[in-house]
Amino acid sequence: MTSLTVLTLPDHTQLPDSDGTFVKNLQEHPQSILITDSIKPILEKLHPDGQYCIGQDSGIYWRLTDPPEKGAEAPDWFYVPNVPPTLNGKIRRSYVLWKEYIAPLIVIEFVSGDGAEERDKTPPSQGNEGKVGKFWVYEQAIRVPYYAIYEVAKAQVEVYHLVDNNYQLMTPNEQGHYPIKPLGVELGIWQGLYQNADLPWLRWWDEAGNLLLTGEERAAVEKQKREKLVEKLRSLSPEQLHALGIDLEMLE
Repeated sequence: MTSLTVLTLPDHTQLPDSDGTFVKNLQEHPQSILITDSIKPILEKLHPDGQYCIGQDSGIYWRLTDPPEKGAEAPDWFYVPNVPPTLNGKIRRSYVLWKEYIAPLIVIEFVSGDGAEERDKTPPSQGNEGKVGKFWVYEQAIRVPYYAIYEVAKAQVEVYHLVDNNYQLMTPNEQGHYPIKPLGVELGIWQGLYQNADLPWLRWWDEAGNLLLTGEERAAVEKQKREKLVEKLRSLSPEQLHALGIDLEMLE
């Protein structure tokens, strides 16, 4: 009787977590922090159990190759719903599709060059030395529902939605934003100062059109509210403050 051989596929601890490249420009790291920080309250509401994962310039392994890193794409930012943030108490070195099966809901690429790499649709059958186009991988292999290509130099973002197994370029709404309906948010360009740089940043809005703030921005808003309240209370008489149970020294 012939015994069955068990095929064991490598996991994130056995695959390279880097291909030796580095971030292309100094804007990419703060841009990743900005969109991660501002969407965190939304994700905490969607996942009260904490079951979600965010990757920033991290590898997604979608096929087995030699060397292994040729079988991975490393988006600048991606979000995967309904997966644990760590595996067996260990930080993920990469995201391995054949171990978890759930594709990212959205992948975002930050363009540093002319955008050709991010829009490359070369299939495996036509790629030189096994090179496969990034656009093709997200659309046909990983099947990411939303793919965004952000170009800071052009102050623009393109968002593609997977419809009938093919990416369709989305049309922005009246505010110039792209709705990401499963998240209940919109993606668009915001011109403003962040990390000491006045640039057209990629940012989130809620469905009502309100900008999703970072933790620092939320703290600044709360500080302004407190200062206005204190100023208003200081305009009251000692008798009025006493009636409200407020000691004048509390306003100092």
